[in-house]
Order: sequence, then structure tokens, then C-alpha cells
Amino acid sequence: MKKFGKFLLALILVAGVGFTGFTLGQNASLTSTSSSRDVEHIAEMEGLKSLLDQNFLFDYEEDQIYEGSLKGMFANLGDPYTAYYTPDEFKKLMEALNGRYTGIGVSVQASKEGYIKAVSVFDNSPAKEAGIQSGDYIIKVNGQAYGANQLEEAVAEIKGESGTDVNLTILRTEEGKTNSKEFDVKVTRRDVNVDTIDDDILEVRGKKIGYIHIKAFDDITWQDFSDSYSKLMAQNIDGLILDVRNNPGGALDVVINIADNFLDEGVIVTTKDKKGNVVTEKSDANASDIPLTILQNENSASASEILAGAMKDRGRAKVIGSQSFGKGVVQKVFTLDNGAGAKITISEYFTPNGTQINKVGVTPDIEVKSDEKLDLNKMDFKNDKQFVSALNELLKELE
Repeated sequence: MKKFGKFLLALILVAGVGFTGFTLGQNASLTSTSSSRDVEHIAEMEGLKSLLDQNFLFDYEEDQIYEGSLKGMFANLGDPYTAYYTPDEFKKLMEALNGRYTGIGVSVQASKEGYIKAVSVFDNSPAKEAGIQSGDYIIKVNGQAYGANQLEEAVAEIKGESGTDVNLTILRTEEGKTNSKEFDVKVTRRDVNVDTIDDDILEVRGKKIGYIHIKAFDDITWQDFSDSYSKLMAQNIDGLILDVRNNPGGALDVVINIADNFLDEGVIVTTKDKKGNVVTEKSDANASDIPLTILQNENSASASEILAGAMKDRGRAKVIGSQSFGKGVVQKVFTLDNGAGAKITISEYFTPNGTQINKVGVTPDIEVKSDEKLDLNKMDFKNDKQFVSALNELLKELE
């Protein structure tokens, strides 16, 4: 098992907490060396605040202006993964590292349509019980409209204390139909344990095929994966399908450990920062030789793309499905002295062959279109075209 600093690589938000590929940094203060231009900016801000004090009709808290100016500083950089967090927001951001948190139990991401899309809804979750489905769009939270560019703000609003309610406005489209319907649901928040691994065994053409769906790369995932893998191997499986569809990513050490389980000595991923510094993560010589195929889709992001890209480049397994999301940058998180935090993009990562992931994604060896209405949690293998393709490829290898 690899041991190194905590890096996190992920794209989408899990019922209120989002990880976008970052490493934990040391505490930082808000002091800096001011240039003459900085002094001018501060004077301009003080002048504008005085203008507000004299003319603005409504009362306001000074923290609103302070926090707003800091958020604007980061937002205007044009990088969706670089952000400033208030103390409360930062606390919520860090909560889900262990895969356990208080929320509603739904993973969401910014969709190409400009909405906030529910990518997956966890079993036994408040969201599931309220009738929210994978593929739904969350367009309002407590009556406030949110778009794709306000993802983290919406998720912060969705989260809250256990036992409290959040009102969501859902936009649902039906496959094959041009019309859509909009409706409201009330969801009661509670403590949610995220099951990051599903597994199964299928007997096909006299072969035992293991299946492991890795839903996220949280801290708990490595142990859960190890337990599932050991259980399947104890039943003498002939081959294995690894599924990272709808997986937003997570902890780098977890994905490295899983990749290392199947890859012999060599490169898994490299990162490069603005100064040209390159860091290479490698697998050791000990590796399982179980035949594999990998499943991915357009919602497979970041750490998922590291796993699929490494398996593909190293010739270890064929990648089946659709083009992955293309989130290939790493952020570093700084805890500020006042409990707030900042998340800053610091590097880009590449597959073993040096292939760029960011804004490109991993191209599958065999492309099979996703069925957006298919609930992957139900493991409806017969109606899962991508799974059937991955199974057939694996069976060919076992002939």
C-alpha cells in the first residue's frame, strides 16, 4: 500500500461537499506584502464601502462585503476549481473525506445544459426516499435559483443539520420526449454513509466473472475495495470488471493503491506544475494478473480517469464506455488562520504515456453510448449495454 501526502482528486459534489482534485496544504495567514497597486486597491475598496455606508438603503453586515470581495478575487480567475470558502463553507467542504456526512445522499455536477445535475442517488438516502432520480436537475434550493456556475453555493445550501428540511425544485426530462416537468420536493437531512463499493459475481459461459463498482475514491474506499476484491478472489473468479462510471474521483492515495494492485512496476500518473516540476507516482512489482476490463462514462472524472488512463496506457485492461469527463488538474487546499479556506489549482496530471486529461478525458478503447436513464445502483446487467460490451471483451480474453 502506497503512503504519501493526502491528495484529493474529484469533480462532483456529494450532497453538499465537493472535491475537485486537491492536496491539503499548511495553514496560511491573510497577511501579504503589499505593492503600491495593492494599496490603491485597498483605498478604492474603502472608498466604495464608504459610498455604501452613506447611500445603501438596507442594513448589511461588514462580513458580507469582506467575504464577497475575497470570493470575487478567486471567481474572476475563470478557474471553476479555484475558490475561497468562509469558515462554515470550509468546514462543510472537508466533512466528506471519510465518506460519512450529513446531507441528502445525492451526487451532483454542473451539466452541459447549464443546470445542476443529479448524477447518482444513494440507496437508503433521504433523496431516494423523496423520489429524486439520477438524471434529475436541481434548479432551485429553498426557492433560490442556481445554475451550473453556482454549484458549490447550491450544495452549501443543500447541506445542513440532521433533522432539518431543504426544499428543492426538480426539473425532470423523459427519454424520447421533448417536454419536461418541474416539481418541488421537501427532503429531510440526516447522517448518510456513502457506500463506495458494490460487488457481484456472474457465471457466464462456464466462467466466473467478478464485478466491482467503485463509486468514489473516499478514505473508506481502499478498505472496502480490498474486502470486496478478497471476497471475489476467494470464490475463484476467472476475470474482473472494474466499473468507475459516475465516479467523481476522490483521494489520490486510494486510486494509486487500487491501480497498484493490478499494475506491475511502472508509472501510474505524473503531475506538472507551473514551474515545470514533475512528480511521478509509480506502481511496484507486485501485481495481480487477473484479466480485467474497465467501464467508464462521461461522469467518470479525475481519480477515475487516472485509473482508466493508467490501465489503458499500460496495456493492462481495455476501457469500455464513453469519453470520460476530462478533469485533469490538481488543487491545493489551504486552511486560513480564521478557519476559512482557499482551494487553488496548482498542477495538471497526465497518463503514463503523457496524454493530457484536462478538458479532454480518457478515450475508451471501445466506445459504447451511455444510457442516462439506467440506474447503475440496481446492477441491471442485462439492460446495461456498456456492461454487456465489457463482459464480452473479457470473455474473449478468457477463451
